[in-house]
Amino acid sequence: MSKNVVHLNDGNFESTIASGVTLIDFYADWCGPCKMIAPIIEELATELSGQATIAKLDIEQAQDTTSKLQVTSIPTIILFKNGKEFKRVVGLRDKQALKELINSAL
Repeated sequence: MSKNVVHLNDGNFESTIASGVTLIDFYADWCGPCKMIAPIIEELATELSGQATIAKLDIEQAQDTTSKLQVTSIPTIILFKNGKEFKRVVGLRDKQALKELINSAL
């Protein structure tokens, strides 16, 4: 996995989203579409390094955060701007769609 992708858990979630633009991929290891989007997330993390934080959160390892945000389907992508939810998309998206999502918050 790319060193540019931040791995989130219940402990570091709030501090990670506190400032700037953060895109979070909510996933599970057993989720087929989540595995399909993983390489796209890694590419975005490399391409947008310094502009936005790209992160992944395993819903089974961070159940408090997942519940608080009412993530019920995966993959779910949530874009945060300065600690607040900016936009949310559920389901598989291509790289261009995710890039446009991020650019809408920059």
